[in-house]
Amino acid sequence: MIRLHIVAEGQTEEEFVKSVLTEHLGILNISTDVHCITSKRTKKKVYRGGAVSYGKIKKDIMLWLKQDRNQEARFTTMLDLYALPNDFPNFAESQNKSDPYQKVEQLEAAFGNDINDPRFIPYIQLHEFEALILSDPQKLTERFPDYQVNIHKLLAVCEKFTSPELINNGSTTAPSKRLNKFIPGYEDAKVSVAPLIAKKIGLPTIRQKCPHFNAWISQLEQLR
Repeated sequence: MIRLHIVAEGQTEEEFVKSVLTEHLGILNISTDVHCITSKRTKKKVYRGGAVSYGKIKKDIMLWLKQDRNQEARFTTMLDLYALPNDFPNFAESQNKSDPYQKVEQLEAAFGNDINDPRFIPYIQLHEFEALILSDPQKLTERFPDYQVNIHKLLAVCEKFTSPELINNGSTTAPSKRLNKFIPGYEDAKVSVAPLIAKKIGLPTIRQKCPHFNAWISQLEQLR
Protein backbone atom coordinates (compact mmCIF):
# COMPACT_ATOMS: atom_id res chain seq x y z
CA MET A 1 0.00 0.00 0.00
CA ILE A 2 1.23 3.48 -0.90
CA ARG A 3 1.39 5.95 1.98
CA LEU A 4 0.61 9.48 0.84
CA HIS A 5 1.60 12.31 3.17
CA ILE A 6 0.03 15.71 2.42
CA VAL A 7 1.22 19.05 3.81
CA ALA A 8 -1.81 21.36 3.72
CA GLU A 9 -1.82 25.13 3.93
CA GLY A 10 -4.53 25.33 6.57
CA GLN A 11 -7.35 23.60 8.41
CA THR A 12 -9.79 23.91 5.50
CA GLU A 13 -7.50 21.99 3.15
CA GLU A 14 -6.73 19.50 5.92
CA GLU A 15 -10.43 18.76 6.46
CA PHE A 16 -10.97 18.44 2.71
CA VAL A 17 -8.25 15.81 2.51
CA LYS A 18 -9.73 13.91 5.45
CA SER A 19 -13.36 14.06 4.34
CA VAL A 20 -12.99 13.73 0.56
CA LEU A 21 -9.58 12.65 -0.73
CA THR A 22 -8.81 9.98 1.88
CA GLU A 23 -11.87 7.92 0.97
CA HIS A 24 -11.38 8.37 -2.77
CA LEU A 25 -7.71 7.38 -2.74
CA GLY A 26 -8.28 4.61 -0.22
CA ILE A 27 -10.27 2.69 -2.83
CA LEU A 28 -7.07 2.70 -4.91
CA ASN A 29 -5.02 1.23 -2.05
CA ILE A 30 -3.46 4.59 -1.16
CA SER A 31 -3.37 5.43 2.54
CA THR A 32 -3.51 9.20 3.11
CA ASP A 33 -2.58 11.33 6.07
CA VAL A 34 -2.34 15.09 6.31
CA HIS A 35 -1.18 17.90 8.55
CA CYS A 36 -1.11 21.67 8.28
CA ILE A 37 2.10 23.63 7.83
CA THR A 38 3.93 24.17 11.11
CA SER A 39 3.89 27.93 11.61
CA LYS A 40 5.49 28.01 15.07
CA ARG A 41 6.93 25.69 17.69
CA THR A 42 7.36 26.29 21.41
CA LYS A 43 8.43 23.93 24.16
CA LYS A 44 4.77 23.29 24.99
CA LYS A 45 2.89 23.58 21.72
CA VAL A 46 3.07 23.26 17.94
CA TYR A 47 1.07 25.86 15.99
CA ARG A 48 -0.14 24.87 12.55
CA GLY A 49 -1.70 26.63 9.56
CA GLY A 50 -0.72 29.35 7.12
CA ALA A 51 1.95 29.57 4.44
CA VAL A 52 3.84 32.40 6.11
CA SER A 53 7.13 31.65 4.37
CA TYR A 54 8.63 29.15 1.98
CA GLY A 55 11.25 28.32 4.58
CA LYS A 56 8.59 26.97 6.96
CA ILE A 57 6.90 25.00 4.17
CA LYS A 58 10.19 23.42 3.11
CA LYS A 59 11.20 22.63 6.68
CA ASP A 60 7.95 20.70 7.23
CA ILE A 61 8.35 18.73 4.01
CA MET A 62 12.01 17.89 4.59
CA LEU A 63 11.28 16.72 8.13
CA TRP A 64 8.54 14.38 6.92
CA LEU A 65 10.78 13.07 4.14
CA LYS A 66 13.39 12.15 6.75
CA GLN A 67 10.83 10.57 9.07
CA ASP A 68 9.51 8.23 6.38
CA ARG A 69 12.32 7.17 4.05
CA ASN A 70 10.48 4.15 2.63
CA GLN A 71 10.06 3.90 -1.12
CA GLU A 72 6.33 3.25 -0.82
CA ALA A 73 5.90 6.66 0.82
CA ARG A 74 4.86 9.65 -1.30
CA PHE A 75 4.57 13.31 -0.38
CA THR A 76 2.56 16.19 -1.79
CA THR A 77 1.21 19.60 -0.86
CA MET A 78 -2.02 21.55 -1.05
CA LEU A 79 -1.06 25.22 -1.08
CA ASP A 80 -2.84 28.28 -2.48
CA LEU A 81 -1.36 30.35 -5.28
CA TYR A 82 -3.13 33.35 -3.76
CA ALA A 83 -0.80 35.05 -1.24
CA LEU A 84 1.95 32.52 -1.93
CA PRO A 85 5.09 33.65 -0.03
CA ASN A 86 7.37 35.73 -2.24
CA ASP A 87 10.44 33.75 -1.13
CA PHE A 88 9.03 30.76 -3.01
CA PRO A 89 11.42 29.30 -5.65
CA ASN A 90 11.11 31.17 -8.98
CA PHE A 91 8.47 33.47 -7.51
CA ALA A 92 9.75 36.63 -9.21
CA GLU A 93 10.19 34.90 -12.57
CA SER A 94 6.68 33.44 -12.41
CA GLN A 95 5.15 36.91 -12.15
CA ASN A 96 6.06 37.46 -15.80
CA LYS A 97 3.64 34.73 -16.84
CA SER A 98 0.22 36.09 -17.77
CA ASP A 99 -1.33 32.64 -18.14
CA PRO A 100 -2.22 31.31 -14.64
CA TYR A 101 -1.67 27.71 -15.68
CA GLN A 102 1.81 28.43 -16.99
CA LYS A 103 2.57 30.42 -13.83
CA VAL A 104 1.53 27.67 -11.43
CA GLU A 105 3.31 24.98 -13.46
CA GLN A 106 6.53 27.01 -13.38
CA LEU A 107 6.25 27.41 -9.61
CA GLU A 108 5.52 23.72 -9.08
CA ALA A 109 8.50 22.72 -11.21
CA ALA A 110 10.81 25.00 -9.22
CA PHE A 111 9.28 23.69 -5.99
CA GLY A 112 9.95 20.08 -7.01
CA ASN A 113 13.51 20.87 -8.04
CA ASP A 114 14.20 22.57 -4.73
CA ILE A 115 12.86 19.69 -2.60
CA ASN A 116 14.76 17.30 -4.88
CA ASP A 117 13.17 13.99 -3.86
CA PRO A 118 11.55 11.69 -6.47
CA ARG A 119 8.83 10.80 -3.96
CA PHE A 120 7.64 14.41 -3.78
CA ILE A 121 4.76 15.71 -5.94
CA PRO A 122 4.40 19.52 -5.71
CA TYR A 123 0.88 20.93 -5.95
CA ILE A 124 -0.33 24.53 -5.76
CA GLN A 125 -4.05 25.27 -6.02
CA LEU A 126 -5.22 27.84 -8.57
CA HIS A 127 -5.90 30.34 -7.03
CA GLU A 128 -7.33 29.16 -3.70
CA PHE A 129 -9.10 26.19 -2.16
CA GLU A 130 -12.36 28.12 -2.58
CA ALA A 131 -12.11 27.66 -6.35
CA LEU A 132 -13.29 24.10 -5.71
CA ILE A 133 -16.40 25.45 -3.96
CA LEU A 134 -17.08 27.77 -6.88
CA SER A 135 -17.33 24.73 -9.15
CA ASP A 136 -20.97 24.69 -8.05
CA PRO A 137 -21.75 27.65 -5.76
CA GLN A 138 -25.44 26.75 -5.83
CA LYS A 139 -24.66 24.08 -3.22
CA LEU A 140 -23.93 26.90 -0.77
CA THR A 141 -27.67 27.54 -0.44
CA GLU A 142 -27.98 24.38 1.67
CA ARG A 143 -25.79 25.92 4.38
CA PHE A 144 -26.64 29.60 3.80
CA PRO A 145 -30.35 29.65 2.84
CA ASP A 146 -30.71 33.31 3.83
CA TYR A 147 -28.27 34.33 1.08
CA GLN A 148 -29.93 32.69 -1.92
CA VAL A 149 -30.15 35.97 -3.84
CA ASN A 150 -26.47 36.71 -3.20
CA ILE A 151 -25.47 33.17 -4.14
CA HIS A 152 -27.33 33.62 -7.43
CA LYS A 153 -25.28 36.78 -8.02
CA LEU A 154 -22.12 34.86 -7.17
CA LEU A 155 -23.10 32.18 -9.67
CA ALA A 156 -23.46 34.85 -12.35
CA VAL A 157 -19.91 36.04 -11.58
CA CYS A 158 -18.53 32.50 -11.81
CA GLU A 159 -20.17 31.94 -15.18
CA LYS A 160 -17.97 34.68 -16.64
CA PHE A 161 -14.94 32.41 -16.20
CA THR A 162 -14.23 29.24 -18.17
CA SER A 163 -13.00 27.63 -14.94
CA PRO A 164 -13.24 28.63 -11.28
CA GLU A 165 -9.46 28.13 -11.20
CA LEU A 166 -9.22 31.32 -13.26
CA ILE A 167 -11.04 33.40 -10.65
CA ASN A 168 -8.05 35.48 -9.81
CA ASN A 169 -5.70 36.49 -7.04
CA GLY A 170 -6.78 40.09 -6.48
CA SER A 171 -7.05 41.26 -2.88
CA THR A 172 -10.81 41.77 -3.32
CA THR A 173 -11.51 39.34 -6.17
CA ALA A 174 -9.83 36.08 -5.09
CA PRO A 175 -12.29 33.20 -4.59
CA SER A 176 -12.44 33.54 -0.78
CA LYS A 177 -12.89 37.32 -1.05
CA ARG A 178 -15.83 36.89 -3.40
CA LEU A 179 -17.40 34.34 -1.04
CA ASN A 180 -16.94 36.66 1.92
CA LYS A 181 -18.56 39.49 -0.02
CA PHE A 182 -21.66 37.58 -1.04
CA ILE A 183 -21.92 35.37 2.07
CA PRO A 184 -20.74 37.32 5.15
CA GLY A 185 -20.93 34.23 7.36
CA TYR A 186 -18.62 32.14 5.19
CA GLU A 187 -15.31 33.26 6.72
CA ASP A 188 -16.17 32.19 10.27
CA ALA A 189 -17.64 28.87 9.16
CA LYS A 190 -15.32 27.89 6.32
CA VAL A 191 -13.23 25.23 8.10
CA SER A 192 -16.31 23.10 8.75
CA VAL A 193 -18.49 24.25 5.85
CA ALA A 194 -16.12 24.37 2.86
CA PRO A 195 -15.04 20.69 2.92
CA LEU A 196 -18.66 19.65 3.41
CA ILE A 197 -19.81 21.72 0.43
CA ALA A 198 -16.96 20.30 -1.67
CA LYS A 199 -18.12 16.80 -0.74
CA LYS A 200 -21.68 17.66 -1.76
CA ILE A 201 -20.46 19.04 -5.09
CA GLY A 202 -18.50 15.85 -5.61
CA LEU A 203 -15.08 15.14 -7.08
CA PRO A 204 -16.40 14.43 -10.61
CA THR A 205 -17.88 17.95 -10.92
CA ILE A 206 -14.87 19.63 -9.32
CA ARG A 207 -12.46 17.75 -11.57
CA GLN A 208 -14.46 18.63 -14.67
CA LYS A 209 -14.44 22.33 -13.79
CA CYS A 210 -10.88 22.55 -12.41
CA PRO A 211 -8.31 21.07 -14.83
CA HIS A 212 -5.22 21.80 -12.73
CA PHE A 213 -6.79 20.16 -9.70
CA ASN A 214 -7.88 17.25 -11.87
CA ALA A 215 -4.33 16.73 -13.16
CA TRP A 216 -3.09 16.52 -9.56
CA ILE A 217 -5.74 13.98 -8.55
CA SER A 218 -5.02 11.93 -11.68
CA GLN A 219 -1.34 11.86 -10.73
CA LEU A 220 -2.17 10.70 -7.22
CA GLU A 221 -4.48 7.99 -8.53
CA GLN A 222 -1.61 6.54 -10.54
CA LEU A 223 0.80 6.22 -7.61
CA ARG A 224 2.46 2.81 -7.47
